Amino acid sequence: MMRIAIGCDEAAFQYKEILRLMLLDMGHDMVDFGVYDEKPILYPDMAIAVGEAVVQGKAERGILLCGTGIGMAITANKVPGIRAAVCHDSFSTERSRKSNDIQILCMGARVIGIELAKQLVLLWLQSEFAGGGSIAKVERIDAYERQTHGRGIESC
Repeated sequence: MMRIAIGCDEAAFQYKEILRLMLLDMGHDMVDFGVYDEKPILYPDMAIAVGEAVVQGKAERGILLCGTGIGMAITANKVPGIRAAVCHDSFSTERSRKSNDIQILCMGARVIGIELAKQLVLLWLQSEFAGGGSIAKVERIDAYERQTHGRGIESC
């Protein structure tokens, strides 16, 4: 079982609650960063909190939900060390782990139904980084991120 950080904005509050309870029922340990109701909030706060929890080792993986998943992914990817992706189908969800070793799954409650969201979470949790030819690509992403600003990728 895993320790999973989860967060959302008001648009995805109901999805977060359903997924959180599903994962708890499966035996996963959940770290819930909110929101806890449908009052409007600034979603970047949730994305940063979940990203930092994963980077700091307080959670093994994270799930972020908003209307589209896009804003959450953009923000989570600003946290150094995080790879987050928006996934709304089984192929991209599986490849996000196998090829890109993402730690944070982002989904949109206004884009997919809750049953598909449940299926994608389960698929994502079962998928592992495949390594192989993807190792050099993920290492290149990590190397670029570690660089100081203003240096090109060719210096990696």
